Amino acid sequence: MRPGVISRNSEFNALSMTGVSKRFPGTLAVDNVDLDVRVGEVHALMGENGAGKSTLMKILTGAFDDYSGTIRIGGKEVRLDSPAAAKQHGIGMVYQELSLARPIAIAENLLVGRLPTKRWGLLDRRKMLDEARRCLEFVGLDLDPSKTIDEISQHESQLVEIAKVLGNAPCILILDEPTSALSRDEVQRLFAIIRDLKRSGLAIVYISHHLPEVFQIADRVTVLRDGRKIGTCEIAETTPQTLVQMMVGESIDRFYAPREATLGGIALRVEHLTRYGFFHDVSFQIGQGEILGLVGLSGAGRTELARSLCGLDPLDCGTVALRDDELELGDYPKAVSKGLVYLTEDRKVDGLFTRLSVTQNLLAALLPFHSKAGLYRSGNDVSVTQRCIEELDIVAASPETDVGTLSGGNQQKVLLGKWLATRPNVLILDEPTRGVDVKAKMKIHEAITDLADQGTAVLLISSDLPELVGLSDRALVMRNGRLIGEMNKQALSEEALLLAANGQGTLSHV
Repeated sequence: MRPGVISRNSEFNALSMTGVSKRFPGTLAVDNVDLDVRVGEVHALMGENGAGKSTLMKILTGAFDDYSGTIRIGGKEVRLDSPAAAKQHGIGMVYQELSLARPIAIAENLLVGRLPTKRWGLLDRRKMLDEARRCLEFVGLDLDPSKTIDEISQHESQLVEIAKVLGNAPCILILDEPTSALSRDEVQRLFAIIRDLKRSGLAIVYISHHLPEVFQIADRVTVLRDGRKIGTCEIAETTPQTLVQMMVGESIDRFYAPREATLGGIALRVEHLTRYGFFHDVSFQIGQGEILGLVGLSGAGRTELARSLCGLDPLDCGTVALRDDELELGDYPKAVSKGLVYLTEDRKVDGLFTRLSVTQNLLAALLPFHSKAGLYRSGNDVSVTQRCIEELDIVAASPETDVGTLSGGNQQKVLLGKWLATRPNVLILDEPTRGVDVKAKMKIHEAITDLADQGTAVLLISSDLPELVGLSDRALVMRNGRLIGEMNKQALSEEALLLAANGQGTLSHV
């Protein structure tokens, strides 16, 4: 079994979408878009959140049966009016939010909906495991398929998701932000797999907000804005500046404005924090008004450290103090009440209430502050909500719109707004701009620096090295669960941080 590809000798493109449109009540989400993807091509699809990328791909995967326009696959006109029809015609999509069931085996995830059976409908376990191993070979994974998803890493889960889609033998593969949860080394391993699939003749649509990745992996790029196609470029004939201008409709000369930090006293002091098996003997401090970066490769212990020091996860020993007020370990509500808050790296799993409104999400962290004798007093809820929406430029039909219906960038701004509304003393940000577009990223950066200028201490965890270099006043480096040193503002660069995270380069002692 191999992914089903269209012959390179075919005179037709793998995919041709002509005049495709999709209207929602009051909104033309996709407006007369043309998109061609060649056989054996990686074709990037870019645009801001809300530009129409997701809707266009949902049309291609059969989520909407009321689109207009023409779709051809391998030169043959098709009607993709259901997910089953899309799969039958060779469309496979790997979504940014993985669809794997974590408590069950890799093999069962890979073959869901097509598990092999014996007589009387009994599961043929040996055949299932053999078939699962063949699927894993597509992405170069040598895993025991009887393991559960919970037992493997995030990177391996991403590759299992791709293998699951390839197991259905698609001729067109859609990858939606496939590197959002991967380290730099893992990204390069994924790119090697994508290049192998490309050489086999698979047509790949690659959705990403990361310009460096697009220039590294794509052959051509199409940009959407406000539901319309702005243009398609050969990647070798364009520049990042041109693509940004196409996406936002204006030139962005400086992504990170220069900032002179004015530091006050110590806002957060951490001493000898240890959680056995995750991180060991970590000590540092952050000044009021300082943005402190935290760097490390996947598995270095950054997120685990952040969750433990704010009380979400347990600690074995150590102390955490806010302005000399020592916190009780493992008590996150108490930490929040003292002004230490944590913005999670996964907004959908443990950051937002996606079925509740923008207003309810923005006010969620304020409930303990506005309650008396167990009763909630609304106070100035309307003004708090309106201020957050205006300051963060949250785009929603109304404050009562469900957060789950917003674009990824606007969801992330709601998550940030929820914690900004508490006016924290220390804000821990874990991947604050993951999966958001250029303009939303700029607005989030602006909010972070404004908060620091007002005296809040910020601990910034980010795998986006340009972001970390551009925002941080200094950076700490973690490796294998230990803090190995720090860099001041003058020494910060992408290359220096990458070398340091790999155990090389020169660092100051913390």
